[in-house]
Amino acid sequence: MMRRTLLALVASTALAAPAFADSHSMDIVDTAVGAGSFTTLVAAVEAAGLVDTLKGEGPFTVFAPTDDAFAALPEGTVDTLLLEENRDQLVAILTYHVVPGAVMSTDLSDGMTAMTVQGGDLTIGTEGGVTVNGANVVTADIEASNGVIHVIDTVIIPEM
Repeated sequence: MMRRTLLALVASTALAAPAFADSHSMDIVDTAVGAGSFTTLVAAVEAAGLVDTLKGEGPFTVFAPTDDAFAALPEGTVDTLLLEENRDQLVAILTYHVVPGAVMSTDLSDGMTAMTVQGGDLTIGTEGGVTVNGANVVTADIEASNGVIHVIDTVIIPEM
């Protein structure tokens, strides 16, 4: 089962490669900007004041929700989070998607946990596809100069 999961990840990464060509020479933020499917995430990172951090040395592993993942949140959620008075909550949500170090798909195992920059734990599942706290990893192992991005289909919210 793990072999099939890994093969699926490799296949999905290979199919996504043209969209992220030469991304390993760019940092995580520039890679996300260049992909074109993370405009909401990039706007949130900017509003939270985390751009310099995610352009920093790292390495970081970012479980990056797509624009569609943000659009699936209840109406008004993103706009509310982007307000200055909600910056702490936005920072907590965004840093919950970041793990220190470069964690590649080959490092993952079913049931493992990873502590986030926010301080909470993420739980990884590998049965029937890779998940992170229930969010599906749709593209894995997008290398950047300061870490790796795994694209997820859901915004994961920490317990607050």
